[in-house]
Amino acid sequence: MTSITPVARPVAGPVARPVSGAVARPASRAIRFEALPPLSLYVHVPWCVRKCPYCDFNSHEPRPQTGAGPDGEIPAEPFVDAVLRDLELALPMVWGRPVHTVFFGGGTPSLLPAEAVERLISGIRARVRLVPDAEITLEANPGTFEAERFAGFREAGVNRLSLGVQSFDAGTLQRIGRIHDDRAARAAAAHAVETFERVNLDLMYALPGQSSEMALADLEQALSSGSDHLSLYHLTLEPNTLFAARPPTGLPDEDAADAMADALEARLTQAGLRRYEVSAWARPGRECRHNLNYWEFGDYLGVGPGAHAKISLPDRILRETRPRQPRDWFAAVEAGQVVETQRNLSVADLPFEFMLNALRLTAGVPTELFAERAGLPFQCLSAGLDRALQRELIDPDPSRLRATPLGLRFLNDLIGIFLAD
Repeated sequence: MTSITPVARPVAGPVARPVSGAVARPASRAIRFEALPPLSLYVHVPWCVRKCPYCDFNSHEPRPQTGAGPDGEIPAEPFVDAVLRDLELALPMVWGRPVHTVFFGGGTPSLLPAEAVERLISGIRARVRLVPDAEITLEANPGTFEAERFAGFREAGVNRLSLGVQSFDAGTLQRIGRIHDDRAARAAAAHAVETFERVNLDLMYALPGQSSEMALADLEQALSSGSDHLSLYHLTLEPNTLFAARPPTGLPDEDAADAMADALEARLTQAGLRRYEVSAWARPGRECRHNLNYWEFGDYLGVGPGAHAKISLPDRILRETRPRQPRDWFAAVEAGQVVETQRNLSVADLPFEFMLNALRLTAGVPTELFAERAGLPFQCLSAGLDRALQRELIDPDPSRLRATPLGLRFLNDLIGIFLAD
């Protein structure tokens, strides 16, 4: 997936920026869970054919210094072995817990041969309790599309494909540095819908040289493919990317980008897709279960280079990361010490951490979910909710935690209210 700003168009600056009136949390409260949250598994595949100029994700071109072979080949078999070993090292923390979703992200997971994906899924099933109807998603790039490869992924057990199309316009694709052209984008989308039960298409807007008419043409092509889920992102110039160092020419201004977003949202609604998250639209019942688990503050175990994990234990919530560089991660797995950083979330952090995720959902979450997923009494949110209500950023319905339309538009401000001093 791309690292870009969602359609909600929150105000500039990182989501976690402090705001005046941030809420302090009593340190005396203790985290306690009656039942642990649902658990998902994320597998990070770090290699891409070529790094996109706007991408700040943990992705690497296949060179020897990135863990690839001397000829630039992806080390599929050693990678599968290392992922499964990484998972084995994490099992004591999640032993016996059912896993509801699996997501292969990147990077470009579709660079892996179907045989490697089959080994990964079989190995995961052998090590964790994967539920019978588990959603298993794999991210793919149209530049690595082959009909036989897609069929192989489906036979391996992938039942949901997320395709990074970004645009169906040949000139636009060239300007943003994608390795595929418009024909490959259309062919990959068509074969994905034919092959998989569920398909997401990633689209970007406010691209160099793009007009509202061009953005709508991209959307029409995506809708005509028959995909049941669309992710729609606004291009931003992320730090430490090529576009940040050398911005492309012809970027739409803020007013033009807002007009594009409004037109795209109106067309998606007309087409019968529901916006359920700030950047995600789906037909009823076709929402991404893996991402919903993130936004509902469920647990996730991340394996692979740079992967993150959030694991709830009876009296605490743990966050940990793996080494970002593939070579470092391979070495850490071999040494049996794959966790690079680990910390317990504090009681003071949890209101912000929970709301950072839950308020991305346009319908919000039930009020009682805070106690269930954060392990704290609802009163820990009271001061922040009062401030948000005064600013009309939060819905006054006591049964749900949900942003108002104004709150979604200024989501950074709303979430920042729940930061601890």
